[in-house]
Amino acid sequence: MIQNFNDLFVELKAKNICKKMVAAWAVDEHTIEAASLATDMGFVKCVLVGDEDIIKKVCADNNIDVAKFEIVDVKDELKAVAQAVKMVHDGEGEVLMKGLCSTDKFLRAILNKETGLLPPKGVLSHVGVIENPNYHKLVFISDMAVIPLPDFRQKVKLAGYLVSTAKSFGIAKPKIAFIAASEQMLDSMPACIEGAMLAKMCDRGQIKGCIGDGPLALDVAIDQESVEIKKLVSPVAGDADCLLFPNIESANVFWKTNSKLAVGVRQAGFLVGVKVPCILASRADSVDVKLNSIASAVMSVK
Repeated sequence: MIQNFNDLFVELKAKNICKKMVAAWAVDEHTIEAASLATDMGFVKCVLVGDEDIIKKVCADNNIDVAKFEIVDVKDELKAVAQAVKMVHDGEGEVLMKGLCSTDKFLRAILNKETGLLPPKGVLSHVGVIENPNYHKLVFISDMAVIPLPDFRQKVKLAGYLVSTAKSFGIAKPKIAFIAASEQMLDSMPACIEGAMLAKMCDRGQIKGCIGDGPLALDVAIDQESVEIKKLVSPVAGDADCLLFPNIESANVFWKTNSKLAVGVRQAGFLVGVKVPCILASRADSVDVKLNSIASAVMSVK
């Protein structure tokens, strides 16, 4: 089982996995450097869509061989994003990556009804992958970037995305925790009620291929000592692979707390629910986050 990002890189190489990635408005140092490293490691072939002059200068300034990339020269940011998405829509790429473009432009192109990547009646969401040295394995979380307050049907979809992503990392039957403020069944908290309903759907195979429990507070979801102190009996508590948060605020705070206050944390994230994995890294994200995101997206390609 893949327990950290280094394991992921080893697995991609061992299985000889290589996918074609198209990067939209890939004119910044971090995107190009991450794409270069991923190419050197052998798990992608990269197409950079953007201003060729800027791309060549960034490569020269960072001692990167520009010949390793296919470059599609588009001088305008908005047109470059549209071109990159259309290329993937037309089957010219298996992974899409956001470069220096803004998130709203990237999402607008993905959601375009004619050339975009969201299937009819699809639910667009985001999965994050966190490697924290204080936890014994990777943890997959959702949704900290797209859906502000998922309704119950959307949560069912999000649970499926988490399970599918975890399985692509070699986890045969992922354990998913439906997070709330308490592990008690409190009728005053909608997250508790929905967490219990989602857990029962897992029990009955309506959310397939996983073991689910909820509601679970975050401490008992990921900390065995808390489970023992609270005398909680659960097939998931203390050993969750996946965390489904009740809203974007809680998931986003968890994500950023890990990135800013926990030493040694590594992260990745990408959009799901679309025709191909779409890497939605922040323009400010490090090369490491972008490289991890590329590897995670490649691993999850169907």
